[in-house]
Amino acid sequence: MTSVTSSKSGEQNVKIVTVSPTVKAVAGSIGGVVEACMLQPIDVMKTRLQLDHSGQYKGMIHCGRTIAREEGIKSLWKGLTPFVGQLTLKYALRMGSNAFFLELLRDKEGKLSQGARLTAGLGAGVSEALLIVTPFEVVKTRLQQQKGTDKALLKYRGPVHTALTVAREEGVMKLWSGATATTIRQGSNQMSLFWGKAVCDGIFFDKHEGDGKVLSPAQSAASGFVAACIGPTLNNPFDVVKTRMQAASKGGPQYKGFFDCLVTIAKTEGLGALWKGLIPRLARTPPGQAIVWSVSDQITGYFERQRRAQVGA
Repeated sequence: MTSVTSSKSGEQNVKIVTVSPTVKAVAGSIGGVVEACMLQPIDVMKTRLQLDHSGQYKGMIHCGRTIAREEGIKSLWKGLTPFVGQLTLKYALRMGSNAFFLELLRDKEGKLSQGARLTAGLGAGVSEALLIVTPFEVVKTRLQQQKGTDKALLKYRGPVHTALTVAREEGVMKLWSGATATTIRQGSNQMSLFWGKAVCDGIFFDKHEGDGKVLSPAQSAASGFVAACIGPTLNNPFDVVKTRMQAASKGGPQYKGFFDCLVTIAKTEGLGALWKGLIPRLARTPPGQAIVWSVSDQITGYFERQRRAQVGA
């Protein structure tokens, strides 16, 4: 399904041709796989830094070197399998649901207000947080916090084993630990991301959705990179809370809930602790989004061009 609408600008009648949510979902999932394989080590470093209560790591580079030296270079790709699975499903849902909400929020002329873009992004972020991201993040965090590569000495031996172990020992709902923080993080991330990407496309490259113009991979990457810097900078405390709650297991630090975790970290470790892992997040998320958008824009652009040719736009 492809949306074709017309909008009047002065005396001009401009056709807006957009591809279906399904196409955007597939394009996003392909971009997500490429992103995961390239940037997983940064995500591992981010998780280790956020779980570092004793100050073992002196920064992102030191963390990466320490992991590689003590546990082997392969340890920097810990949790890749659930991460690839998560990103494939997450980007399919994110791109598809955002496109779905955008179609619902268009006015009679097919245009979108800034508020509509923000609302659609928020809806996409909340959807992915509750349906996909939270349980996958619990599994990924449990795998990444383990030190060493000898599976015989590790509690968790893979993503499926981790999920089953957590469910059996701590209850199924433990897989949704940190759901509140994750929802706030994902909702604000996608709200700012989709809005920021559209704004950057328009300001930098005079590109507007459905106008038939296809950005080069470098242009898409630039817009995606800038847009992806907004969310992590603003919502990092929620990411720290999410990580701490998802890593908490029997015998370790326990939190009564989202606000208890937030306040406890601030009281015991200082407000600065709520921005732990920000540098790895900024080293991970914006480049990741640059990769995703450079791939997905080419795919959606191809189908958009084909559709415009079919309708004579």
